[in-house]
Parts: sequence; structure tokens; C-alpha cells
Amino acid sequence: MAQYNPHPVPVKSGKPELLSGRQKVATVLVALGPEISSQILTHFDEAEVEQIALDISTMRRMEPTTVNDIIEEFYQLAKANEYLAFGGLQYTREVLEKAFGTEKAEMILARLTSMMEQVSMPFDAFRQADPAQVANLIQGEHPQTISLILAYLRPEQAAVVISNLPEDLQIEVSTRMATMERAGLEVVKEVEAVLYDKFSAVLYNSEKHAHVGGVKALAEVLNRVDRSTERNIVENLERLDPELAESVKKLMFVFDDLVQLDDRAIQRVLREVESKDLALALKGATEEVKERIYRNMSERAGRMLRDDIETMGPVRLKDVEEVQQKIVNVVRRLEETGEIIISRGGDDIVI
Repeated sequence: MAQYNPHPVPVKSGKPELLSGRQKVATVLVALGPEISSQILTHFDEAEVEQIALDISTMRRMEPTTVNDIIEEFYQLAKANEYLAFGGLQYTREVLEKAFGTEKAEMILARLTSMMEQVSMPFDAFRQADPAQVANLIQGEHPQTISLILAYLRPEQAAVVISNLPEDLQIEVSTRMATMERAGLEVVKEVEAVLYDKFSAVLYNSEKHAHVGGVKALAEVLNRVDRSTERNIVENLERLDPELAESVKKLMFVFDDLVQLDDRAIQRVLREVESKDLALALKGATEEVKERIYRNMSERAGRMLRDDIETMGPVRLKDVEEVQQKIVNVVRRLEETGEIIISRGGDDIVI
């Protein structure tokens, strides 16, 4: 950046890094001159103006090179904030690395991060929340709004959020994020304010309370109660909140719980499952589950199943989990019709 110092700056000598942030602000304002500085000061509150004025009034002369270093730092941080408003932290990092190199970019980002710790960044509440919860909250928002939020999350957080969105929405959000146009900080703040009004009760309270209860906790309890108690609770849940009831039922018997079934029950389940589905499901199963399945098949069928698994090649975890859930649904259907019994560790009476 070209040197810019039209006005002499009476600041005490010293290196820029030894000055406070407020002293650096005062230095930049004096260097810019009274006309421009007076316009800038209108954006500060009264207390800040008084403090800056005090710093200006107590300055002693500073070396021109030091002044230019401060102005250069101001310029870099201003550009970094501009990039931040445009596309988030990752975009800022990429632009700064191209402009200044990796080492200088890291220094600028470090200063920027230090500033942001004192002044909260846009969508800070979303960064503090559980990413899966964020996905659930924002999936009803406009894709452009979602892409803007993701731009301000850490990459690992954004990855979890986008993975929890519906597939069609994932594509649209990804496209908009990749082609995002410049967004002014005022617009970003307006969007944040609207979302704050909608979700503040959830986002701002979640971090202050321990995670207790929930669908998983209820499912674990119901897995251990007797069948009649479980049936009574589930039936009432289905009447009051069918969607919640379905979520609980999905967690009440997981694929690994197949080992809880007796041999007759496993054989009955296998008659309902296609060979290709069973091979895919066992691709991601524990050795205990695999051996229990093989034990309830003929030697020839077990050998063919092993061969199918070995020749299958890499598969997506999502596909494995889907077919495992399909088999779990078979188990629950057979239990509901009374064809099999799931051992729950309680006092189920079998006659």
C-alpha cells in the first residue's frame, strides 16, 4: 500500500504493536485530517469520542514510518472486515492469502480474531449452538439466508449443518454459497436480527442448560420397561404427537440389538429381508452381529453372503444405515404382530 500521511501526527515514539487499539485509532484519525475524522467520529458513541479525544490530546510526535505502519494495519483490517462481510471467515482467509501470502494473512486474521472476541461477529449464537440443532432451525429459511449463515460458521460446523439439511436443499444452498454475491454488513446484521427474534429462545438458552431428556433418553427407558408399559406409552405418544412417536420408535431397537433376538426370531427376520439388503447392512455391522446372522443361515447361504460383502467395495455410510433401519422396521413389525419377541431385560411373560 502506498504511504499516506498528509497530516503530521504528534504521537509518542514507539512500535505500533506497543500501542493500544484506541491509540492506533487516534493515530489514523489525526493522519486523515479534521474533515474526514469528524465524519468518522459521528459513528462512535459519546464515551468513545471522549476517550479518543483524550488520546489525541496527549499524543507526542511519532516517526512517519510508524504512522504508516499503523495506517497499513488499519487498511489490512478494514479490507479483512470487508471480505468477512462478503463471504465469511473461510473466504476472508483465502482472499488474504492471495493478497498477502499465508504468513501475513495469518497475522491479519489473528488480529481480526482478537477484535472479534471483543465485538461479537454476526450469527455468533449459531456458532455457539449444536450444528444439528442449527440445521433443524434454519431449514425452513430461504436458501440464500441459509448460505449466508453457513458462511459465518466454522467450516467443520457448516459441514454438519449442511449434512443435516434435506438433499434438495443441500444442493441449492451449496450453489448459492459458491456464487454468493457481496453482502453489506448492515444487510447481514438485519438478517441476523430477524433470525434472533425467531430463534433466540432456543439458541441463547440452549448453551446455559445441560442436555437432559430428549428422544434418545426416552427410547433408552422404553427399551428397558415391560412390553405393556411400553405399548401404553407409545400408543399415547402416537395419538398426541405421531412424528415424535416415530422418532422414539426408531431409536428403541437399533440394528446392533439383533443379537438380543433368539435364533428362531432371527431366522424369521431373515425370511423377510432381501439378500442384497442384508449384505449391505452387514457391511457396516459389528462382528458380533455378523456371526449371529451367519449362525442362523445354512453354510452355503452364509458363504454366499460373505462373498457378496467382500466383493461389494466401498459403500456410503448413509446407504448402510438406511438399509439397517429397513431391517429394524421388519423386526418391529414382526414384534407388533406377535411373531417374534424382543428380550428387553424385564419381566416379559412368555406362555
